[in-house]
Amino acid sequence: MAKRGGGFGGGMPGNMQNLMKQAQKMQRQMEENQKALEEKEFSSQVGGGAVRFAMNGKREVTALEIDPEAVDPEDVETLQEMLISAISDVLKQVDEAQASSMGSLAGGFGGMGGFGGGLF
Repeated sequence: MAKRGGGFGGGMPGNMQNLMKQAQKMQRQMEENQKALEEKEFSSQVGGGAVRFAMNGKREVTALEIDPEAVDPEDVETLQEMLISAISDVLKQVDEAQASSMGSLAGGFGGMGGFGGGLF
């Protein structure tokens, strides 16, 4: 009897197995990247160092330092603006680090024709 070629008996199972291996590898890389990101500290100083704010990649506040000279009861608004600026800057840093981390992993799908390229 002639050997069957093509169809599901052809090369498909091997390709699916390779795809699954790549997906598992990417999952491990994502978990490693997420753990590293969560442990990283992001910080910002404003007002010439009068206010320093820091948080980790889990968005947990790790530091908030205010120079006593920055506390002026007659000008609370300036202190509030410095706090908002420092916090916003740190949140932006965390967001950019997360996007960069995910973007580098998404590039790994390029060799597979994109998300699902050639599968459907």
